[in-house]
Amino acid sequence: MVMIKDNHHDFAGGITQAVQRCREYLKNNEINVKIEVETRNLKEVEEVLTLEGVDIIMLDNMDIQTMKDAVKMINGKCKTEASGGITTESVRAIAETGVDFLSMGALTHSVKSLDISLKAIKHR
Repeated sequence: MVMIKDNHHDFAGGITQAVQRCREYLKNNEINVKIEVETRNLKEVEEVLTLEGVDIIMLDNMDIQTMKDAVKMINGKCKTEASGGITTESVRAIAETGVDFLSMGALTHSVKSLDISLKAIKHR
């Protein structure tokens, strides 16, 4: 899969340009993979919906109501992924917005590790 993030939008001159360049590159190199586009607001979601070849729309750092509105706007035309700031406390409410996937960095960057090395065990 190719993920087109906000820095790609900015570099390419916008979402439309980034997606067009990506699709052109994939076609020219005979690569058949899905395209996911990160969006930060409903205006960007609306723009992505006008484009061909986008498989997944990422809803990045959106509040619950905005995610609900985005899912309704997308209406099954693409898969959806919620990302950004998702915690164990908010994951249920975000899942209930109707998104297809959730990305939760807190599972890795905020985990409390457990020492299972057995080095602390004293031998008799």
